[in-house]
Amino acid sequence: MIAQRLEKLRAILRERGIDWYIITGNDPHGSEYPGERWGTRAFISGFTGSAGTIAISQDRAVLWTDSRYFLQAEKELEGSGYELMKEGMEGVPSLRRYLIDNAGKGMRIGVDSAAVSIAEYRSLSEGLASVDAVIIDAGDLIDPIWEKRPPVPSEAPIRIIDDKKAGESVHDKLERIRKILRERGARWTFVSSLDDIAWITNLRSSDIQYNPLFYAFLFISLSKAVLFINKDRLSGDVLENVKRNFAIESYDDAEVLLPSLIRGTGLYSPDKTAALFIGTVGSKRNIPSRDISTDLKSIKNKAELDGMRRAHILDGAAYVSFLAKLDKLNGIYTETMISDALERERKRMEGYIGPSFAPISAFGANGAIVHYRADTEKPSNVMGHGLLVLDTGSQFSMGTTDVTRTLFFGMEPTEEEKRDYTLVLKGHLALQSQIFPKGTRGVQLDAIAKQFLWNNYSAFFHGTGHGVGCTLMVHEGPQRISSALIDIPLVPGMVVSDEPGLYKAGRYGIRIENLLAVREDESSEFGDFLSFENLTYVPYEKSLIDVNLLTDDEIDRINSYHRKVFYMLSPYLDSYSAEWLKQYASPIEHISLLSGMEEI
Repeated sequence: MIAQRLEKLRAILRERGIDWYIITGNDPHGSEYPGERWGTRAFISGFTGSAGTIAISQDRAVLWTDSRYFLQAEKELEGSGYELMKEGMEGVPSLRRYLIDNAGKGMRIGVDSAAVSIAEYRSLSEGLASVDAVIIDAGDLIDPIWEKRPPVPSEAPIRIIDDKKAGESVHDKLERIRKILRERGARWTFVSSLDDIAWITNLRSSDIQYNPLFYAFLFISLSKAVLFINKDRLSGDVLENVKRNFAIESYDDAEVLLPSLIRGTGLYSPDKTAALFIGTVGSKRNIPSRDISTDLKSIKNKAELDGMRRAHILDGAAYVSFLAKLDKLNGIYTETMISDALERERKRMEGYIGPSFAPISAFGANGAIVHYRADTEKPSNVMGHGLLVLDTGSQFSMGTTDVTRTLFFGMEPTEEEKRDYTLVLKGHLALQSQIFPKGTRGVQLDAIAKQFLWNNYSAFFHGTGHGVGCTLMVHEGPQRISSALIDIPLVPGMVVSDEPGLYKAGRYGIRIENLLAVREDESSEFGDFLSFENLTYVPYEKSLIDVNLLTDDEIDRINSYHRKVFYMLSPYLDSYSAEWLKQYASPIEHISLLSGMEEI
């Protein structure tokens, strides 16, 4: 099937005189997880990861993706004729470098301007100019070969987040944005990012699976704001709510109407704005910038933080109820049965909307695939001896969760499994307990979570921590904790994940993840210091902990965390689950005490 689709696409390329065609899998908003209509990357290659770019010529098909998907891509691309480029690995050229090296004079490289950002378009254009090749807007060449392609989502109901739950009115958010526009000498901004639009408007929907978003564009000037959206989906209270702050125009008319709205200098995000708008917003007089709202929404207000705390308590109670019923010694399950069982417990919780991303339930060797997705038709069995990486999250009406636990199934873990789990746990604990001066960037904290693995000649290559939205995206910028040199300080109100891991191909994977809120700590003669508040309440897998590798302080941290898990969750648990948690969260004894007992 993939071969047939490739041949149909190549026939179009021959007909139009296009030497290479670039497929990003992006929608016109730069969404991490686009709607089904824009699943072009999976359609043409069979690769289902959430990140990757494809270049196709008459005799080559090449896919670039990052370390999260190396094993998955190898498996899904097998026999397809695609060459895999592992981004970030030594000797692997970027897409830009590859095209420069392989595109000759006069070659035409096509893109769909609605599916590539202005930043990407400019980078490719500048690079190709150096070898006298050109980038052209070839449009969407997947559409002619994709029968029964899903339409642009526009039918899901839109709901209002009331001001009390949002912590700030739409009017006040718009005024904050306008104040920053004035400070930067700009008169308008154009917002394409869907989670930014949802945050600014205090509206949510479900146009994209797992993401409570809706397809729209937003123009904000010093005197007006225009929301480009399918008008038919606005009615009743929602329509009246939107009309208080926005003029309403059709989603499909954004490209046509935008020029008439623009007066003077404006701000736009070259990374989020599609090249479709390059002639309108991309002129030299305008200022390329991260969306103002991206920075504003990354810092949660009191109402949002309270909502996140509430969501994590409910999520933790559901998780413990699930664990209490799980037979990890004699149970026979499939990977999907495990994630489905957890989902059933979450559905019982107040305010639960649905998962915040596709669950990762990966047993044994599958756990080494960082973003593994179980085959729903032929799921792998979970039985006998092995580790299960269970990475899941929830969207609640008041907040978003993301938690990973590695569970042990069987009689007794091996010493290697216990050592590896404990090394990951040590890094996880070290990061969440770190105190750091105001102005610290995530890259400065990254090695804290990796130090114990590095000292044992081990490593992981995905990010250590990502930002998380409040009833929004489970991955949110601009902050990160990773080796990437991102010049964004962590500030109070930001929420980040803490998720070190270890992956041994063909054997097992380990990952442990909590969400943390940055908070103010203390001040001294050396300045103001910050620390983390732990939001997640799910016990660690005690059977995998090697006490001999822990310090007394680390044991105390684990015991203190488990006491708090019991204290916070027990009011929400039935008697059976509460008793199970009481036993499971019982204190780990210090090794010094155990040694003393042996001597006696």
